[in-house]
Amino acid sequence: MTWFFAIVIVALLGVVAVVASGWGGSMAQVYDDRPDVRVQAEGPLTADDLRQVRFSTAFRGYRMSEVDALLDRVCAEMEAGEGREH
Repeated sequence: MTWFFAIVIVALLGVVAVVASGWGGSMAQVYDDRPDVRVQAEGPLTADDLRQVRFSTAFRGYRMSEVDALLDRVCAEMEAGEGREH
């Protein structure tokens, strides 16, 4: 029975090597499908500009709750500052 498993493992390693070397077709064309993070380039940023920003996530990305909390705080501070200026 041990020989059977050894043969199966060697066969699987062979299949992986063949696929990794490019035989069996190529991979699909890669394209960037992440949404753009856009803020105005000219003029001062407003609290509404920051509220509309959405960051893309990755496997080892950021903790969304922490970033959202920071952006909420920055928006509140900007709104408070805008109220004092007028």
